[in-house]
Parts: sequence; structure tokens; C-alpha cells
Amino acid sequence: MAETIVCSHCGTPAPAGGPPPTWTYSVEDGAGRYYCDACARANIRAIEGRLDSAWW
Repeated sequence: MAETIVCSHCGTPAPAGGPPPTWTYSVEDGAGRYYCDACARANIRAIEGRLDSAWW
């Protein structure tokens, strides 16, 4: 069974074919996290600054 990918910030599920290219993938403390385009856009400066999601 395929794993359902959801946004780590808001919980929005990715489409059936997997996360679209507009989603962001980040590794925090060794764990991979996906962020939907809306959450990534709202927090892009923190993501690019490599701040953990707990800060934003």
C-alpha cells in the first residue's frame, strides 16, 4: 500500500500521484518533511534560512 504524503505544517494531503513540484521537501533532525505550496510560500524565508518548523 502506498504511503499518503501530507503537508507537515497544515496536514493537506498530496494528490494521488505524489506531491507536485510546487511542494517543498525539507530534512529536519534526520526526518523528511513535505510542505504544500501554500505553507512553503508563506514560510519560504524560514525554510531557506534552514530554521526548524518549530520556529515558524
